[in-house]
Amino acid sequence: MNQNTLLQELISENVKRAILESYQVELPSVEFQATRKEFEGDITVVVFPMLRSIKGNPAVIGQTIGEFLEKNLTEVVGFNVVKGFLNIVLSDSYMLEQFYRTPDYSRYGLDNITDQTVMVEFSSPNTNKPLHLGHIRNILLGDSVSRILAAAGRKVYKTQIINDRGIHICKSMLAWKRHGNGITPESAGVKGDKLVGDFYVQFDKDYKAEVSQLMNEGKTEEEAKAQAPSLLEAQQMLRQWEAGEPEVVQLWKTMNGWVYEGFEQTYQNLGVSFDSYYYESNTYLLGKDNIEEGLAKGVFFKKEDGSVWCDLTEDGLDEKLVLRSDGTAVYMTQDIGTAIQRVKDNPDITGMIYTVGNEQDYHFKVLFLILKKLGYTWAENLYHLSYGMVDLPSGKMKSREGTVVDADDLMAQMDQTAGDISSELGKLEGYSEEEKQQLYHIIGLGALKYYILKVDPKKRILFNPEESVDFQGNTGPFIQYTYARIQSILRKANEDESIGSGRVDVDLEDREKDVLKQLMLFPEVLQAAADAYSPALIANYTYDLVKFYNSFFQNVPIFGAESPEKIQFRVQLSEATGEVIRLGFDLLGISVPERM
Repeated sequence: MNQNTLLQELISENVKRAILESYQVELPSVEFQATRKEFEGDITVVVFPMLRSIKGNPAVIGQTIGEFLEKNLTEVVGFNVVKGFLNIVLSDSYMLEQFYRTPDYSRYGLDNITDQTVMVEFSSPNTNKPLHLGHIRNILLGDSVSRILAAAGRKVYKTQIINDRGIHICKSMLAWKRHGNGITPESAGVKGDKLVGDFYVQFDKDYKAEVSQLMNEGKTEEEAKAQAPSLLEAQQMLRQWEAGEPEVVQLWKTMNGWVYEGFEQTYQNLGVSFDSYYYESNTYLLGKDNIEEGLAKGVFFKKEDGSVWCDLTEDGLDEKLVLRSDGTAVYMTQDIGTAIQRVKDNPDITGMIYTVGNEQDYHFKVLFLILKKLGYTWAENLYHLSYGMVDLPSGKMKSREGTVVDADDLMAQMDQTAGDISSELGKLEGYSEEEKQQLYHIIGLGALKYYILKVDPKKRILFNPEESVDFQGNTGPFIQYTYARIQSILRKANEDESIGSGRVDVDLEDREKDVLKQLMLFPEVLQAAADAYSPALIANYTYDLVKFYNSFFQNVPIFGAESPEKIQFRVQLSEATGEVIRLGFDLLGISVPERM
């Protein structure tokens, strides 16, 4: 249990005692909130909810409680009442006690261990195009949530399902056969996913030209789209793949292999990894046996044409097709089978998280409900990490038309932007060219990740690369710069042998208490972020910590403090803050530079 919770329990217990002694009423609960900045205090008790149990003036009730706490708790040294809010002032000795209770802030809040094992699915791309900006939000969310859950004590498996079959794959294959002349990523000098994506765009050009030609010959638009030779040939290729035609299967393996190598380079550049991979070409047959089991249990029913359905109308949904009349599977069939297979592969799984865009909200409601009806206990712990789209100032992206923002190109642009801004600010004296490039990547990638992860997953994002690399405001580089500044302070302190170590007792400045209070919140915020599957809570906590620290740094002298004890404490406070910034950013998958 974190110290903030223990403090609230202690105060809560004594508030109830105060009310019992003064009003002969047993209070069911006590409500807390953060003290507003314009009032003195470190924690606030909200009096208004007590009026359900006590008749009286809330200001008078607050005064009564405050006097009781000040008299009976050494932790409380003052209070003030503003209307129905009791603002409590905590003692310096209590704040210092909590600060020194953690000897090593490098693992602060990470000692909680649970018996939960969670599989997090994210990325899950199609193999007909490179990863783009839309994938990046998915990947960063999935990776960060995995890190947060692990830090909060869960065992985590990171996985993805790769959509490596279907008509879209055959479109790239067909365009390569027509236009490729045997080209490979090696011979072209490009990443394999980019090469395959170019052929996907080429197919669309061919197809549109054929549709236009057929319409000129008198076909309707609908007829032209259905009869275009490119589409018919791609459909034939898909049938050949499903029949196992060797030449088609070999080309499919070869081109998918190019894409996987390209994806892996992008993942490495993003600092992301996976524990396992599932492939739709293997999983699309899964689920059929589970449908048969569900029929026997009465979970599903069969219509006259032989198709199999699940009736979810009593649950406020509709009837859902799970098997076509010809016995072929639909996506829902496959997802049912894949979920069950994953638990067979990892029997310790107690829940799963699917990182998928919000256009699939309904699909996952249905999937989770069906799995519960089939009787799987782990189905109670399934979560759809639903997120909004990412837009650019120029508008929506379209893969077929080649107007997507390629993930690799975006990262390169971020590095370039970070380099331009760093050079303008003149912060790179004494850096070698290699060190500069490494720093640009740390800043650029940190800017990209922070800009996306600081937003609540459910909200849509308008991504502005220039804005994200700003060294001021709620940005990754601003926080990284504060971390680097702290490391500079620590290097200076290490050179001064007169600065001691261990606990010191000092009178605290208000700005020091602000930093201490924010540090105390970290374990609580970590658990809240894990429970809500929200990296935004970590991002914005870290930004608030940096704001409090910078206010302290700009207004309170560190090495010019009036006593050796104060210098020592302020260096220790700086070190702890740096460690928590590093911890917070690590949970977002962001590196912090030792100097900037």
